[in-house]
Order: sequence, then C-alpha cells, then structure tokens
Amino acid sequence: MDAKALILLALQCAIAATVFTYGLQATRDDLFYIAQRPGLLLRSLIAMLVLLPILVVACVYYLDLPQPTAVVLTALAISPVPPLLPKKHKKAGGVAPYGLGLLVVLALVSVVTMPLSVALFNWLFAQPLAVGPASILKIVLTMIIAPLAVGLLAASLMPRAAQRLIAPVRLIATVLLAAGVLLLLVGTWRAILSSTGHGTLIAIVAFALAGLVIGHCLGGPEPEHASVLALSTASRHPAIALAISAANFPGEQFAPTLVLYLIVCTIIAIPYVKWQRHRSVLASGTP
Repeated sequence: MDAKALILLALQCAIAATVFTYGLQATRDDLFYIAQRPGLLLRSLIAMLVLLPILVVACVYYLDLPQPTAVVLTALAISPVPPLLPKKHKKAGGVAPYGLGLLVVLALVSVVTMPLSVALFNWLFAQPLAVGPASILKIVLTMIIAPLAVGLLAASLMPRAAQRLIAPVRLIATVLLAAGVLLLLVGTWRAILSSTGHGTLIAIVAFALAGLVIGHCLGGPEPEHASVLALSTASRHPAIALAISAANFPGEQFAPTLVLYLIVCTIIAIPYVKWQRHRSVLASGTP
C-alpha cells in the first residue's frame, strides 16, 4: 500500500469514526428533531443538495477551471457529510439535535441523491464522472450508513459504554483527519501554491462563501438553526470527495485542490463563527 492509499484510508477511517460518534450521541428526539420541523428539513435539503450544486454547475460552466478543480468541486457539492463540526456548531450557538438530525437525514437520502447527482453531472458535462452509482452507493454505505447504524445500536444496547466511547473515538477521528491533511500538506505544498491560479482559488472561495450565505439564509429565522446549516452547507468532508475524485480519475492529483479547499473553508468560517457567537451572547444577555 503506497502513501496515497494510506492517506486516503486515514481520511476514510476519520469520517467513519466521526459518523459513529454521531450515532453514539443521537437520541430518539435528536433523530426526529428535524423531521418534526418539515419547513426546516425542506430548506436544509434545498441548501445542501440543490442550491450549492447549482453554484458548482455555474462555476464549472462559466469559469475555465482545470479538470482537478472541476472534479473536486463537483465531488464536494454532492458529498453529504460535513466534517468534524460539533464544536464549531456549539461555538456558533447552534443546536446539537439539529446537527445530529441533519446528519442522519443526509446520510439516508444520500443513497438516492448521490447517484442522481452523478447522473445529472454526467448529462451536463462533456467529461462525465466515470464512477457509477454502485461505487458511490458502496462509499455511502461503508462510510456513512454502516458506522451510523453501529453507533445507534451501541447507544441503544450499551448506553453508558457508548457515552464513554464518544471522546476517545472523536479524538481518534480528529487525529486521523489532521494526520491525513498534514501529510497531504507536506507532500503537496508546492502543488497547492501552483493550484491557486486559473480560477481555482476564486471558485473555492465562492463555494465556501456561498455555502455560508445559503445555509444562513435558509436556516433562519432561528439563529441556532442558521449557524448549523451555514457551516454544514459550506463544509464537506474531504474523504468522500477524495474517494469520488480518485475513483473517477486515478491518474490525476486532487490532493492539492482538496487541501486548498480545507484551508480556505477553515479561514472563511472563523469570522462567521465569531459573529454568530457574539450574536448568541447578546441574545442571551450573558456578559
């Protein structure tokens, strides 16, 4: 197994562990939180699965983007799972049950929406995605559905043990994600610098900003919903995007563009989180 495969495995394990911790924390009320709010559910799905992919279509059509950039943005747009966001949600004044419920819903609907999205992009673009629905289904099942189900089952059968597992498993997921990204950064920093041109940086900034704006607007009027949806819409987990991109074009180098996306998204999210936290403090009256 070469270094690239090991890094991809680390990222895949990170997302599986993340989803597993979501399952360990989820309660019955969490699972039905968003289902009991059909308006919020509909707006959430539109933000993440309709409006942002439409923006990506526009970027790919109207910007002369390099192929790695176009493929990565496409893969990010159809990736249903946000990365390790619970702490950011909390700092921004978000509601934990909404974040958990949103993940559950996205995990379930992604089995249908991801193959449909691929079929749509195949129809739209001259260079279609080569990965078939079966391959995407495998990614979704192994990285989302299975760990989520195992987490829910563990929380149901062994609630105390499940609570003790959350912190160490989350730490493992964080370490794996950080290690994977760091290795990508060390091995591709020159390529990252060179990948900022040809409209790539503009497209990635537009992706992150639009995700925040779309999610914030559609998540309202409650600020605790707006912050969760904004961060979830702008932030997609790199493991699924990398898996889809690598499956499509094994010979291409997608790591520099993905690392650039992670850096840009993190930087852009910082002032938004601070702004939302400030609003939350003012609303609560806490000094």
